[in-house]
Amino acid sequence: MHLPTLAHLCDLNDSIRNPFMTNGTYTLTIIKPDAFATGKAGRIIAHLESAGFKVRAARVMRMTEAQAGEFYAVHRERPFYKSLVSFMTSGTCMPMVLEKPGAVAALRKAIGATDPKEAEPGTVRKLFAESKERNAIHASDSDENAQRETRFFFPDAEILAAF
Repeated sequence: MHLPTLAHLCDLNDSIRNPFMTNGTYTLTIIKPDAFATGKAGRIIAHLESAGFKVRAARVMRMTEAQAGEFYAVHRERPFYKSLVSFMTSGTCMPMVLEKPGAVAALRKAIGATDPKEAEPGTVRKLFAESKERNAIHASDSDENAQRETRFFFPDAEILAAF
């Protein structure tokens, strides 16, 4: 009997290989360097868990300039791109895969507006962000980006092992 290799499994169709990532119940978030450095990570995670999210994968890391540049490549032509990459490489961050029905929209609502001055009371950014630029947390903006961003930080084998 011939067993498929890991390389073969990685070439399979995403929806067959990793069906949970296509059902809208998973998203990626990153606790950014400002929040991590000021000891807010635990409170942010507790806040998200109290909002019904389950943490399915997490990693503490410091992004390299190349990683941050690639991750935020969609913003490459925007005036804030260089400062964003610099900020995201300035310290430790914590990417996480979260689970909840309607995860992307639910997380965007739970974290609030980019500018904490405009964020609704009780949202992560209203509670923990310092400014529009140092806003404590990243959240995927679509199911497609959640899949892409999750794979950026977590190989499918790690995600599948968490279930």
